[in-house]
Parts: sequence; structure tokens; C-alpha cells
Amino acid sequence: MFNNSFQNTDDFLSQPRFLMKTCLSLSLLALLSACSEQNTQASAPPPPAVSVYQVKQIAVGQHHEFVARTEAYKEAQLTARVEGELIEKSFREGGRVKKGDVLLKIDPSAYQASFEQAQADLDSRESGFQNAIRNLKRANDLISQGYISQSDYDKLTTEESQAKAAVSVAKAALEKAELNLSYTHIVAPFDGRIGKANFDVGNVVGPQSGSLATLTVTDPIYVNFQVKESEYVTHMQMRSQGKREGQIDISLMLPNNTVYPEKGELDYADIKIDEGTGTVELRAKFPNPSGVILPGLFVNLVVESVQKEQMAYVPQSAVQENQQGKFVLVVDENNTVTQRIVQLGRRVNAMWVVESGLAVNEQVIIEGLQKVRPGIVVNPVVKSVDVVTGTISASTASEN
Repeated sequence: MFNNSFQNTDDFLSQPRFLMKTCLSLSLLALLSACSEQNTQASAPPPPAVSVYQVKQIAVGQHHEFVARTEAYKEAQLTARVEGELIEKSFREGGRVKKGDVLLKIDPSAYQASFEQAQADLDSRESGFQNAIRNLKRANDLISQGYISQSDYDKLTTEESQAKAAVSVAKAALEKAELNLSYTHIVAPFDGRIGKANFDVGNVVGPQSGSLATLTVTDPIYVNFQVKESEYVTHMQMRSQGKREGQIDISLMLPNNTVYPEKGELDYADIKIDEGTGTVELRAKFPNPSGVILPGLFVNLVVESVQKEQMAYVPQSAVQENQQGKFVLVVDENNTVTQRIVQLGRRVNAMWVVESGLAVNEQVIIEGLQKVRPGIVVNPVVKSVDVVTGTISASTASEN
């Protein structure tokens, strides 16, 4: 039986058809494997393109930022000093006025009548005074000759004194009447811009009515802020010793995150420390020729030392944050992406100052961040960034 089995098996394996099938199968497997490798190599995607920014330097000094509020250089609340009907408004709300311009008029009829009455009373009192002077003069001649008694003479002297006093009272009444009449014309005490009128023509106004309108001067403009007592003392010590660290530049960051082009100067420091907050009230003064800054505006005041050093800075769009802190994605000389933890300083418009973690001329990714991860190879395209607005555009040859 076993011999027959082996014999049949040998006969089967010796069949030419079996050998041919086996060879064909092996060849087919080899061909499929080669094609698979070629397809794999052909379908490998190219490195993703990303926009990069070449790190540059900026001169920055030690700085502090303070929340501050603007205040008008001059401000006057125009009020009524006499009561009456408002009959005229002679200004354009929000416009400019000159010193001495009549801005508002109150009905002067009653005050004009009082003035005329006071003038007539003064004329009467002066006439009586002149008559008393003449009577006393005649009495001086008669008393020496014994034609009048001493008591009559004394009476004439008293009448002259009373007439003189009555003239003084009448003059004071006339001055008051004239002053009240002048108060019916409300004039600008200085050049400036006037705000909204709080009362319309036809309203009855008076001393209890409050402000009728507000007149302000906004060029220059004040900016009030507070500093810690320790910072104030340090600054004053350096300043008194003539050190450059005590010399400062003062600038403003406006609410729309733009830097105000004009530089300021310290104008006032309070004479005492606020015991509750441990701060000193300071005031800076800024030119405001275009009127961009209005009173009551909240701004960030930046105090920076004159002594500066060169530091790297990057666009805000390049900075990300995780549990380890803020980081950027750097493209190295082999076009490989690496993650770099950075320590950031102050923000300058659309840029961050980098205190540590980056060097000048390194390339950081600013567009295409969602397509990459550390360790992969990318195709970097250098772009430029507007440092004020943060707008990304094609890089120029000079920037490269």
C-alpha cells in the first residue's frame, strides 16, 4: 500500500503541468509585489507648502504699560448765572469757538429794566448829594457870622454825609444791575471746541439748571495714570543721578490697538502717595493737533527707557500656546518643522518681542499651521508682514 502511495505521489509531482503552474504563480506574486512598491512610491504626497517669516530685530527698552484715561487740557461748564428764557444759541455743536464769542443769550428784558431803574436812582442820588454839598457850603459861611445855629449846621452836615452814602449805594446797585444784564450773554472764556447744548431755545434756565454746554481744549491733551510707589521712587532716583535709565519715552496705545504717532512728556506728579492703593498719580501731556484723542478715552500708556537693546520679534500669527506655554513652529535648514518654546515680552502693534527662544534670521511658520506638525518636512515660502496691521504679503527681494 505504502509503495503504491509513494509511487502515485511521485508520478503526480513529475507532471509538467504542475511545475508550470507553480512557476507562473511565483512569477505573478513577484510582479504584483514590484507593482505595489512602485504605486506606493508614486502616490507619496509632496511636502506641504507653508508661509514663513524670517525673524528680524527691533530696538526695545525696559517698559511698563499702564491703563490710563485722557482728560481735556482745559474744560469749562457753561452755566446760567441769572434766570430767564433762553432766546438764542449761537454755536454749532461740536464746532470750534473763539474767546469772547457769544454762545447763548438769555432774555435780557427784565435785567435791562433793572439796569435803567438803577441808573435813574443813581442820577437822583447824585443830584441830592450835589444839593447837600451846596447847602453845607452856604452853612459854612453863615455859621461863622452867627446866622445859623450849631444844631442846624450839624443837621446839614449829616444830610451831606447821608446823600454821599446814598450815591455809593446807588452806584453798587447799578453795577449789580449791569453785571446781571451782562450775564444774559454767555460768552466763551477761551478758544476751544463746544459740545452738545443741554437746553434748547425757549427753555427757562437759571443757576440751578446746571451745565448748558461744555467747552474744552484738547490740544494738547492730558493722560492720567498711576504708578506703584516703588517704581516711582526708582525712577526719581535714577533721574536725579542723571542716569540714562531714568530717561524715558512715553507713548500711547489707542483702543484700536494702534500706536499714537505723537510722543508725550510727564507734566505733573502728585505730591503724596495714595495710602489706600500705594500709588502715585501722574499726568502726561500729548500733542493732539488732529483731535483724534477725546477726553475720557481709556488708553494704554507705555513708558519705555531711552536706553534700548536689539531683540527678536515675530508676528502674533506665528505664536501658539499649549500647557507648556507659548511656542512657535520653526523650519530649520533641512526644512524640518520643530516646536520652540519662547518667552515673549511686550507687544508692538502686530508683533511680539521675543525675550528668549528664537534667534534672528530663523524662520517661523505664519500660515499653514494646521497642515503641519513637529518632525515633518515642509516647503517653506518666505512672506513679509506689515508690523502695524499684521497683513501678510509676498516677500520682496530686499527682505530676503
